[in-house]
Amino acid sequence: MKRILGWVLVSLLIVLVLVVVGFVVYAESSTASPQTEALTAMQSTSEVEVITDGWLAFVPRETLPTTGFIFYPGGLVDPRAYAPMAQDIAAEGFLVVIPRMPLNLAVFGPGKATAVIQAFPEIELWAIGGHSLGGAMASQYARRNPTSVSGLALWAAFPPEGSDLSARDLAATSIYGTRDGLVSIEEIEASRQLLPAETKFVAVEGGNHAQVGWYGLQKGDLPATHSHAEQQAKTVAGTVALLERVK
Repeated sequence: MKRILGWVLVSLLIVLVLVVVGFVVYAESSTASPQTEALTAMQSTSEVEVITDGWLAFVPRETLPTTGFIFYPGGLVDPRAYAPMAQDIAAEGFLVVIPRMPLNLAVFGPGKATAVIQAFPEIELWAIGGHSLGGAMASQYARRNPTSVSGLALWAAFPPEGSDLSARDLAATSIYGTRDGLVSIEEIEASRQLLPAETKFVAVEGGNHAQVGWYGLQKGDLPATHSHAEQQAKTVAGTVALLERVK
């Protein structure tokens, strides 16, 4: 009997290992790669220094920022895909940090912002945000760490169930495309009750889900009728406006 039980436990362990390995392989092979525009934005410029040690940090060169923005990438998206937006936001005088997530899924690293905040003690005020799944996990972080962040920027995202922020003294902005095939306008509207009453909602007419980053087409998304550059510009403008409110 003991021998049979031992074989059962060994078999279960082998199955578990195979499932974990299979999931890791799936996550890594399914991660969307950054497009050329994103890789170009990974280079430092005269306005913004790009640091890649530990995380992706975009540091303004012409000013000493006192307000920072922590951005959580969308699920199974390479964090470099958001470099163009990070460059543009940093050029406005804000520190931008994009943490690398385990298996490129923010659900496995919702507390990553804490290490970022600790690493930049010169930053007086922080906002957090993210795209899609990243935005949901950023909302969760904001709820669990009310004294750590003063702002929340959601890009094609909404707070998950159980992350009610409606009573929080929190500057918040929700930016979404009207052609988003993965996050519906109905879901965005329903999220109003979970966000502070003064939350700004920015609709990008003709924008979709994937154009929030630079990683190509995404299964299930709708074709955008707004150019990629225009959607990026409006997303950046809405986020900068939020950071100005935090500042």
